[in-house]
Amino acid sequence: QDRVLLLQQYGRKDYILLAGYVNRGESAEQALVREVREEVGLTVISYRYMQSCFFEPSNTLMCNFTAYVDNAKALHINQEIDRCKWFSPEEARKNIRPNSLAAWFLNAYLDEKQ
Repeated sequence: QDRVLLLQQYGRKDYILLAGYVNRGESAEQALVREVREEVGLTVISYRYMQSCFFEPSNTLMCNFTAYVDNAKALHINQEIDRCKWFSPEEARKNIRPNSLAAWFLNAYLDEKQ
């Protein structure tokens, strides 16, 4: 509760949000559950769609969800993730990659919660 999971990938120092692609035949919601399970080993118990934004660099539509997991301590990262960490909302704002789409999604979510 009241923790945000941020991760680092590909040797970069900045933290970002967990992200993934929708496979043929699955919904965005199914992809969310699958990606969280595959990348960090957690089970999503509930989620909420937040917003979307077209991401020019990869020519993709990014759909943002808030996901809640059943056991945050069961964290187990796969080979796609260098490291991840749970942050308080205030810490997450300070540690997310500045001026990124991840920061935009995170800040919109946290601003809505206040």
